[in-house]
Amino acid sequence: MAIFEGKTTTERNKIIAAAVLGVIALVALWLAFGRNIFGGSSTTAAQKSPTPTPKSVSPSNPGDVRLPTAAEQDFDYQTTVVDYRPGNAFAPDPGRNIFAFYEPPVPTPYSPTPYVAPPIKTPTPTPTPIFIVNFVNPQSVYAGSRGFRLEVNGDRFTPDARIYFNQSELPTTFINAQKLVTDIPANFIAQEGPRQIIVQTPDGKAYSSQLILNVQAPPRPTFQYIGMVGRKRYNNDTAYFTEQGKPTPFGARLNDVVGGRFRLVDISSTEVIFEDTQLGFRHRIPISKASSTGSITSKPDGGFIPNNPNLPPDCIPGIPCNIPRAPVPQKTPNKGDDDDGDGGG
Repeated sequence: MAIFEGKTTTERNKIIAAAVLGVIALVALWLAFGRNIFGGSSTTAAQKSPTPTPKSVSPSNPGDVRLPTAAEQDFDYQTTVVDYRPGNAFAPDPGRNIFAFYEPPVPTPYSPTPYVAPPIKTPTPTPTPIFIVNFVNPQSVYAGSRGFRLEVNGDRFTPDARIYFNQSELPTTFINAQKLVTDIPANFIAQEGPRQIIVQTPDGKAYSSQLILNVQAPPRPTFQYIGMVGRKRYNNDTAYFTEQGKPTPFGARLNDVVGGRFRLVDISSTEVIFEDTQLGFRHRIPISKASSTGSITSKPDGGFIPNNPNLPPDCIPGIPCNIPRAPVPQKTPNKGDDDDGDGGG
C-alpha cells in the first residue's frame, strides 16, 4: 500500500495501532450515546389523550380516615381513667434530672458467714544498716563556739560514704573503714539543742543508724551588776556585784577573775563584760534596774562625779550607797600632850 511505502517496521506498527484505537473510540461513542450522534433526530407527534373519567375508590378501612367529632372527643376525655405510673417508659420520674448520671455505690467486699478474719500480714523487718557507727568525737559542744573537726568511728565504711549533720551533707574525708572525718562550721552550732549525725552514701542505698550530738548552752555568770566606782582618770575602776546566797555585795577590778572562771575585761556605767577563761566566750551583763540612783557615782563615760546632788545624805560620793561601811573612828585627846603644853607655858 502507498501509505506504508518507504516506512520502517516501527512506523508501520504505530500507524496500525493509531487506526485501531480510532475505531475503538468510535464504537465506544456509539454505545454510549446511541445512534443520535450519527443519524438525524426523529420527531414524534404528540397525541391528545381523552379526558379520564374519575372513578370512586372505596377505602379499605373507613374508620381510620374519619375523624372523631367534638362530642366524641369530650366523651373520651371525661370517661378515660388517668393511670399515672412513673415506672412506665412514657412517664418520667417526678423530680428526676435527666442530665444526671447514676453512679452505683462501691460494692461491699464479700464477707462469708460466719466472719473469717483475714490473715495478719507479717511486718517486713527493717533492714540492717550496712554502715556501723559506734561513737563520735567530740560527743558534746557548746553553742556559739567555733567550728570544730568531727570524727565518726565505726565499721564497714566505704570511700563513697558521707557524713550528714542534721540532714546536711558535709565534705567527708575517708580515713579507713573504721573512721571518717569532717569539719563542722560554726553556724551549725550557733544555737543549743540536739544534732543528728548519720553516715550514708549519696544515693541512699547504704546508710547507718543515727547518733545525737548534744550542743549545750555555755555557762553564764550568775551575779548582777549593781554599780561602779569610777576614778577621775579611769584608773583602778571598781565594779560591784551581788550574787544569790550572799548577803553583801562584792567588788572587782579590771582583769579580776570572778566566780573562778569569768575575767572582768570591761567596766562602764551601763554594763560590764566578762570573758570565760576556759571557753573564751564573752558575756555582757547590763546594770541592774533595781540599783538606786545614788549608787552610781560616775558619768556616762565612766568619769567621776565629785558632787552628786541626788545622793542621799548618808551616802559618800564615789561609793555605792548599799556598800556597808565600817564605823568612823573617833579621835581621843592625848593627856600627855596637854601636860607638856602646860609645862612649857
